[in-house]
Amino acid sequence: MNLIIDIGNNSAKFFLFNGKQLILHTRREKDYDSILREWSTQYNIEKAIVSTVIDLSKEEKAQFKCLGCPIVWFNDQTPVPINIKYGTPHTLGRDRIAAAVGAANEVPQRNLLVIDAGSAITIDFVDKEGNFMCGNISPGIKMRLKALHEYTARLPLVEKEGEAPRLGHNTETAIRSGVIRGVCHEIDGYINEIREIYGDVFVFLTGGDEKTLINNIKNRIFADKFLVAKGLNIILGAI
Repeated sequence: MNLIIDIGNNSAKFFLFNGKQLILHTRREKDYDSILREWSTQYNIEKAIVSTVIDLSKEEKAQFKCLGCPIVWFNDQTPVPINIKYGTPHTLGRDRIAAAVGAANEVPQRNLLVIDAGSAITIDFVDKEGNFMCGNISPGIKMRLKALHEYTARLPLVEKEGEAPRLGHNTETAIRSGVIRGVCHEIDGYINEIREIYGDVFVFLTGGDEKTLINNIKNRIFADKFLVAKGLNIILGAI
């Protein structure tokens, strides 16, 4: 079995794959040691891959030794089954690459737009030849809500969960609707623009906020919250 570990800005996600089949998954904000020891005892983990967007301390890295299997620390030297045409591949987020790999595996030989709506929103284009060409980064929903509160004198901090009408009828719904619907219009705009240039483009949506966005995006898209994990599993399987 393959153990996939995706460490983000706010939490770490753990996935167990048997071949290409996802068997188990969980999330931890801290204390990786307990889940690593539990899974290494209960399951036959043959190899693991760790993708992280944050720097881990020596103590945190030491927790992974209990796995007792080869561990790939995903970095810019790790071979991947797509061609990276990005201008600065050494700064390209590992999660962006993994999502692109997962998307290209799910729908091969198609132009792809891969949207990852997490702490930040990334919108990346992969052409039908499997070339990661380009992409944009903008603030995620929570970041936008927090910025409105912190950079103004009177606007409250609003949670993303709650009523979001087309136009807000009070300050809370005006902020929530403005942010969420603004993100959706942004995404629809990118989809329309890319399709004007490249014609047929298959669109993936993943990340922690895909459920918040999916019903408010006008274009047809395919939501897959495990896209990054699937991509990391493919990368690990090819090594």
